[in-house]
Amino acid sequence: MSLISPWRADFPALDALERQGQTYLDSAATAQKPQTLIDALAHYYTNGAANVHRAQHLPGAMATQAFEDTRRKAAEWLNVGSSGQIVFTHGATSAFNLLAYGLEHLFQPGDEIVISALEHHANLLPWQQLAKRRALKLIVLPLTIKGVIDVNAAASLITHRTRLIAVSQLSNVLGTWQPVTELVALAKAHGALTVIDGAQGIVHGRHDVQTLGCDFYVFSSHKLYGPDGVGVLFGHHQALAQLRHWQFGGEMVLQTGYLDATFRPAPLGFEAGTPAISGIIGLGATLDYLNDVNHVAAVEHEARLHELLRAGLMLREGVRLVGDPHVALVSFFVEGVHNADLAHLLTEQGIAVRAGHHCAIPLISSLGLSGAIRVSLALYNDSDDLERFFNALDQALELLR
Repeated sequence: MSLISPWRADFPALDALERQGQTYLDSAATAQKPQTLIDALAHYYTNGAANVHRAQHLPGAMATQAFEDTRRKAAEWLNVGSSGQIVFTHGATSAFNLLAYGLEHLFQPGDEIVISALEHHANLLPWQQLAKRRALKLIVLPLTIKGVIDVNAAASLITHRTRLIAVSQLSNVLGTWQPVTELVALAKAHGALTVIDGAQGIVHGRHDVQTLGCDFYVFSSHKLYGPDGVGVLFGHHQALAQLRHWQFGGEMVLQTGYLDATFRPAPLGFEAGTPAISGIIGLGATLDYLNDVNHVAAVEHEARLHELLRAGLMLREGVRLVGDPHVALVSFFVEGVHNADLAHLLTEQGIAVRAGHHCAIPLISSLGLSGAIRVSLALYNDSDDLERFFNALDQALELLR
């Protein structure tokens, strides 16, 4: 089956990579960028860069307008009612740390934080360290054999002692959609705050945060075809109001003397210092581009590619899939072959995939693996990419066996 991506030409790096003999299959780590983003960055830098929210001159006013336009676009992308519920950070990891420090005052010794067994380190370590600082109990929700958080187990583990639950929408290792709506409902029944890691999920289809019902939703720009160094934190007004300020400096302060200060509320109160202005403006251009994409067609295209990838891997002797992936990515290992050796041979043939523990060491260890190869797809990939991958995989396996 030949699958051509109608969006491939919008991403100029793919032609450059192809000229270098490279096939890019690592979009779950970082996606390539559309020309519209590149144009927006060039326009900002060539027409006068300036800081935001501070200057009265024209370049400052133009930068501020474009910056705040992105806040509005991000709110619309998530279908939230107010751009004041969007806080810009320096990435998803930064957003999780903001939450862990900003909410710390709400916890008492013995309180419980609930995560799941499949979390990325970014949604594990901040809560782990908070639990240590405040003598809290960290509860880990188990998975079903299909790699989905066990809702029945969650119903007994989420209790009146639970103060917060933080789980991923889509696993970056297993490629499985998680029952976040059900988990949010369980948490709400006990009055617990809810945090959803949307870093992987945000990329595939459109997601209505109001339908999810979570208090906080986090994603990174660089996985959503946007610039790196930018993260987005959505929080309901009531949830944001509970955050304590955790970074201090310019712009986030209303008034200060030498001994005391009054700070701005969200969102500006949590954007201390000069933000990633160009990156945030670039994210706005990326969201404009994505709004013009036919998302039904994109989801269908990714689904057909994903099925070709799954089927091709399962045909090969000794190849074992990790879990039962639903969308966009497949992690696998080969019996008797170390993942690093296989990744090296694929790299030598120009195949860009990810190998190792994928920033999810507890999950990989619980599966009895030292690591896995991850192939991840985006709307710009096509069946030719998979054909080159499978040819390289066959040659690598012939050498390793």
